[in-house]
Amino acid sequence: MNATHSDPVSDFSRLSLSEATLGNLSQLGYANMTPIQAASLPLTLAGRDLIAQASTGSGKTAAFGLPLVEKLQATRMAVQALVLCPTRELADQVTQEIRRLARAVSNIKVVTLCGGVALRGQVMSLEHGAHVVVGTPGRVMDLMQQGALRLAGVQYVVLDEADRMLDMGFEPQIRQVVAKLPVDTRQTMLFSATWPKEIQQLAREFLRNPVEVKYGEADTLNANKAITQRILVVPESQKRETLKTILAELNPGGKPEGMPK
Repeated sequence: MNATHSDPVSDFSRLSLSEATLGNLSQLGYANMTPIQAASLPLTLAGRDLIAQASTGSGKTAAFGLPLVEKLQATRMAVQALVLCPTRELADQVTQEIRRLARAVSNIKVVTLCGGVALRGQVMSLEHGAHVVVGTPGRVMDLMQQGALRLAGVQYVVLDEADRMLDMGFEPQIRQVVAKLPVDTRQTMLFSATWPKEIQQLAREFLRNPVEVKYGEADTLNANKAITQRILVVPESQKRETLKTILAELNPGGKPEGMPK
């Protein structure tokens, strides 16, 4: 298929999006929806809670970003959407993409709240108001407990890469944050690359009658099964030579080049 032509099945124009949003998507080069977008956007735009299997690179940020942007009330300066991410790097990426998706909407403010950055600057950003908060669970919880972040008006919640957040030990913070959010009036979307029992438990607790969308499940499972993990304990002074020996034996992708002597 020629990339300059739209597939009518995955064309963004078939969604209930505003003309301004469709025009912005066209300017951004969004021609066709990815599989996760095509499967989830009709549901999330209709207000359904969603639990979706999707990994980085699948287009998941637009899958949850477009419903947020489409439904935000720009004239109401309050935090209406909260996106929790496992790392500062991912939070920064999500923030930038939501800003791009919101270009057609006037005065939408997206704030990033992550550790490793001075609290004072983030407090000042919140004092000036925000529509969307993207952050890591620990920093979001800290600012919430200090009273700098008010979440009573949140209508849209996204747990992005939820399995990674649990792996990193963020479950207590996630629970404390979600416990302060409105229950009956919010839409919740959970995105995870894998579906361990802990993710299923969170979905049962946090989501209301969610729709499940599984994209690429077989690839993910097969990839996980193909990975063998081993631990080799060596003295610090021998790490470099040991690594060179392992690479020479395994020969991943050919003879390693550029290894330090």
